[in-house]
Amino acid sequence: MDLTKPLRCIVKLGGAAITCKNELETIHEENLATVSSHLRKTMVSGSSFEGIIGMDWSKQPGKSDIACTADDFREHEVGLASPFIVVHGAGSFGHFQASKSGVHKGGLDRSLVKAGFVATRISGNLSTTFSVGVLMLISTAASCPVYSTFCGLLRSISKLLDHLQEMDAVDLCGVSKAINSGFVPVLHGDAVFDNSLGCTILSGDVIIRRLAEQLKPDYVVFLTDVLGVYDRPPTEPNAVLLREIAVDEDGRWSVIQPILHNANTEVEVSVAAHDTTGGMVTKISEAAMIARLGIEVYIVKAATVHSLRALSGEIRGKIPVDWLGTVIRFSG
Repeated sequence: MDLTKPLRCIVKLGGAAITCKNELETIHEENLATVSSHLRKTMVSGSSFEGIIGMDWSKQPGKSDIACTADDFREHEVGLASPFIVVHGAGSFGHFQASKSGVHKGGLDRSLVKAGFVATRISGNLSTTFSVGVLMLISTAASCPVYSTFCGLLRSISKLLDHLQEMDAVDLCGVSKAINSGFVPVLHGDAVFDNSLGCTILSGDVIIRRLAEQLKPDYVVFLTDVLGVYDRPPTEPNAVLLREIAVDEDGRWSVIQPILHNANTEVEVSVAAHDTTGGMVTKISEAAMIARLGIEVYIVKAATVHSLRALSGEIRGKIPVDWLGTVIRFSG
């Protein structure tokens, strides 16, 4: 199904940015609230309506009735400036279960892996429940209309090819239908069946790349827990933030800004012990493949003025001097 409006942006909410990644199943509520506010500012078109429209009709603790009436929706339309897709990472949800059981390595014939497969999916779905809840409720705190949110789970058979995950087939009709109907699809990575291994973990970063290939957004934003890509782990002394990376036709990439004095310097990245999706390694690899499509990619710290500027599209073209983050572009 074709989109009726061009897709403006695909956003990845990094698990390390919206959860406390070293604490089991713990949401970073402050960051998620700020990110949600930034998304609302960049998604919702101008509206003179000043009331509060609730889209969470579940019974809230301590309340006797659902806080919504039909009259709230009369003569009011929630407008999206242009379509967005949100993909969120699991962070402290799912990764611990997958790492402990070895789901990412496959082997569904083993009882531990089979149990971990189920536990990972349950934990991942739990993180979506928290994330989508905050995404919808944040506009209430901001005293303005909420935007519609569609929570979908991308299910796919995957295979391992050249150490990168490739999805055999993805049915995007549901995602396209949601966008054309005025919803913001919210997706996430998960434990999936695998042709070669039996099972593995399908990363949200891989999902974003496939969505970008099929739906051609104007730009893609990865929201992380660090300012961007560094020439080495950012916790190390003298780590340098790479502001612009160019990707050529063959997928090779080079640092444009800043000029690194040591021409032999290689970018080093670190991955948390329990991160079964490859962390920044996968992020950079997928971002490079997206950039080869002619789509600019921004990797930036979540819940900052820099991420808000990236989400708004302000970074397209020339990088502002006072902007901190990493831009990955096609050099062809």
